[in-house]
Amino acid sequence: MIVWLNGTHGAGKTTTSPLVQQLLPDSRVFDAEKVGETLMDISPGLPATTNFQHWPPWRPLVVETARRVLDYTGGTLVIPMTVLVEEYWREISAGLAEHAIPVRHFVLHADQDTLRGRIAGDPLGPNSPFRLEYLDPYAEAARTWLHREAEVVDTTHLMPAEAARQIAEALKDEGPLDITG
Repeated sequence: MIVWLNGTHGAGKTTTSPLVQQLLPDSRVFDAEKVGETLMDISPGLPATTNFQHWPPWRPLVVETARRVLDYTGGTLVIPMTVLVEEYWREISAGLAEHAIPVRHFVLHADQDTLRGRIAGDPLGPNSPFRLEYLDPYAEAARTWLHREAEVVDTTHLMPAEAARQIAEALKDEGPLDITG
């Protein structure tokens, strides 16, 4: 099974995902960004882009990596990864469905002021222009499709441990979602 933690920068995915993992027996965190980093290391480089998710190989490689890891280890993968392009989410979820991998898709959400404050205060990269530029696309995705496609966990006033507990409780209560349709 996959527990996908979506949402924009500052929503709490990176901090919450290991806390979710600790609450789920036989689970691991898989950072799909590492697949993008591998593609960025190809030399000479792939065509220029502002986001590795735009490279067509990234999406099926995420699916294949997740599938192979689950085939090897079993259990649950917790994947903290922002996906704001609906077509990309459809491609990933369809790929996982082809392999009969159940997915629970959560969006960690916070209001814009909270997101800006978290990004401004991030000790690893305060006021990151890259992270800030995703606030408007996130708001648009949330309004048009993303919040309909996932279970929304509002992290505006939640500590990461509380968000993790809320996700673990939702998993316990309902089991995996059928992403086929």
